[in-house]
Amino acid sequence: MKTILHLISSPRQEGSFSIKLGRAVVAQLQEKHPDSIVKEVNLIQENFPHLDAPHLQSFYTPKEALTSADQEAIRYSDQALLQLFEADFIVIGAPLYNFSIHSALKAWIDHIARAGITFRYTANGPEGLVTGKKVYIAMSAGGVYSEGPYQPYDFVTPYLKAVLGFMGMTDITVFRAEGVNIPELKDHALEKAIESIAVEA
Repeated sequence: MKTILHLISSPRQEGSFSIKLGRAVVAQLQEKHPDSIVKEVNLIQENFPHLDAPHLQSFYTPKEALTSADQEAIRYSDQALLQLFEADFIVIGAPLYNFSIHSALKAWIDHIARAGITFRYTANGPEGLVTGKKVYIAMSAGGVYSEGPYQPYDFVTPYLKAVLGFMGMTDITVFRAEGVNIPELKDHALEKAIESIAVEA
């Protein structure tokens, strides 16, 4: 039995291209794994807090020494890590906002990027500890950023590949619904993106 973690980071909700594309990826995974369990986490609704001093303090405090305040501060991180490590497949909805990811997704990343848990430093350099996962990124963008003159403006794909790879998640595939605000492209942007989906068993 496989577990699929689908992360939503679009505030547009049902009108979101990244959500629709992400759910199409999940549907294909379910076809290949009919007995799979899907955990959909809406990061906008969950309202993951941005890191502050109490969060960082709780991250570096031994479990047995956590105060009640520390436990409250660390609960978002612990919940996210549990879901992450349980998942076999991770589908990340990532709309492009001002050339990068939405702050809700960045907050989630900040809560899972914990030294000693998802990565560690060794004499030979950093080592990712989240291994054996297949990651699919369902990206959407108003313009075209996969190629052409605006390709350098896409900081979504390289950032996610870098930060997830740092934690050991190097098997990453990107599907794109792009040009959703371009008159000549928008009517078929999502359809084209869904047709491009090919998930691995």
